[in-house]
Formats: sequence, structure tokens, C-alpha cells
Amino acid sequence: MTSIALVTGASSGMGNQAALRLWERGVRVYAAARRSMPDLEVLGVRTLHMDVTSEDSISEGMATLLRETGGRLDILVNDAGYGSFGTIEEVPISEARHQFEVNVFGAMRLVQLVLPTMLAAGHGRIVNVSSIGGLFATAPAGWYHATKYSIEALSDVLRQEVGPHGVEVVLVEPGLIRTDFMKIAAQHMRQTSGLGRYSALVRGYADAFDFIADGYAGTDPAVLGKVIANAATTKRPRARYRRGFGAIMLPTAHSLLPDKAFDAAMVWSFSHLDQIVAAARKVVGGTNHSDKEQ
Repeated sequence: MTSIALVTGASSGMGNQAALRLWERGVRVYAAARRSMPDLEVLGVRTLHMDVTSEDSISEGMATLLRETGGRLDILVNDAGYGSFGTIEEVPISEARHQFEVNVFGAMRLVQLVLPTMLAAGHGRIVNVSSIGGLFATAPAGWYHATKYSIEALSDVLRQEVGPHGVEVVLVEPGLIRTDFMKIAAQHMRQTSGLGRYSALVRGYADAFDFIADGYAGTDPAVLGKVIANAATTKRPRARYRRGFGAIMLPTAHSLLPDKAFDAAMVWSFSHLDQIVAAARKVVGGTNHSDKEQ
């Protein structure tokens, strides 16, 4: 029997690639996002307009899906999310709340809506896209890290709660991926914290994100699309899949270094990253060094 999957955040980046890879594997894919998805529609993928911060939008999308599938849903991929970076002091609390609404509460509301269907069927799989940013934290990204720490904890609890009833819960923890996420995060942190007392820290961090987004470092989102599709369809999934640029090195460094040593290393690195990135751009010139198959 053909599996049915709902993928959120499918208009770009990893979500888009995950929807494509699942469709290539013969899965009946419902791709959900706030924006249009003509690249998926032309293939015949069913698309849904869905704003994960809106209860009405989520409920209407789920009602449409279940009506069209006869009440079936086998796979949920929670990929919708964004990074609004800036210091804890300077990010407006309204923006911090919105980031939790998108990254955490939207994902968990979808989980609440799909679980009755999966539990009634006695099987299902939930793939929550987290980040290595849920394993350690660096300035100036405190609110973003807090959302990913939340996804890690909620997924671990879900795995214990619904696993005995046949529903599997999987975490995908990407490293640094070359997507629009990087450009958006860099823009947000410059606007929020780029001029005051934290400017040196923010300048280096934002320049590094631009460097990755421009294709000189990081992992192609197609690589993570394959990882997500594999996590969603393999017979015996692992609890966690960690893949992408820095996905092993950075969490390992955090686990090995004393907290204050890690803090000092991060602050020094980010405060000098603008110089490092400028030098790197001169070295690589026009050559694109993105990792397409890491």
C-alpha cells in the first residue's frame, strides 16, 4: 500500500527537497507551506496552503488531507521553521514568541492533530527536523536555540509516549545547510543587534552565514532531503539522524570542552569571523565550494 506523507515547510530548502525525495520513492506527498510550490505542483505533488501559526489554517489543511485520503496519514515531516537571530536583550519578546509559535507550537499542534489517525491505525512516523542548534547554544541566537532545544525534548518524550503504540518518532539534526535560512538569519541579526554593544559578535556571525548562503561552505539541502526521506521510510529508523557541515564536529567540541572554555572559544571566533570570512572570500574567489554530497 502506498504511504501518505505530509511535509511542512515544503516551499524551499530541506522541506522542499524532502517532499521531492519522498515523491521519487513513490510516497503520496502532501506538501504544505505558506507560499506557492510550482516546482512540486508540476510533478503532480498535492500542495496545501498552511500557516502553522494559525489554528484555522492547520485544521483546514488536515481536514482536506484526511478527506482526500479516506482518513489516512502515515508520515508527518515537521520542517516548517525559521531563525530570527539577535541577542536575548534586543530581540523583541513578540518576535521571540512568534519564533516559538512557528518552530515549536505549530509543529506540536500538527503532532496533536495527526496522532489520533496514526494511533487508530496502529502505525505511523513523525519526523521532526531539529538542528545541531538543539544540542549546544551560541550567541547571538538564544531564542532560536531555545526552540530547537524544545523540539529535542518534546520529540524524546513523544518517542516514549507513542512508541509502544506503534508510532515512531525521529529527529533529524542538520548542521550548517546552504539555504535561505542563512540569509534571513543574517539579516535579522544585523537589524536587531548589529549596531550596539554586541556589534562585533553579530558582524562576524552574520558574515559567516552569508558566506555559507553564497555557496562557499555548508551542505546542499538536497543532501538533507535524502536524509529526511530515508528517516521517514526506512524500515527501522534511528532515533536521531545528524548530517551536514559541522554536524559532528561542533556538538563534539561542545561536549569535550568545559563550559567556560567553549564560551570563550565561541565569543572569540565570532568576534573575528568577519576578518576570517573576508580572507576566505579572497582565497576562494568566484569558486563555489558548497558541499553537494556530504
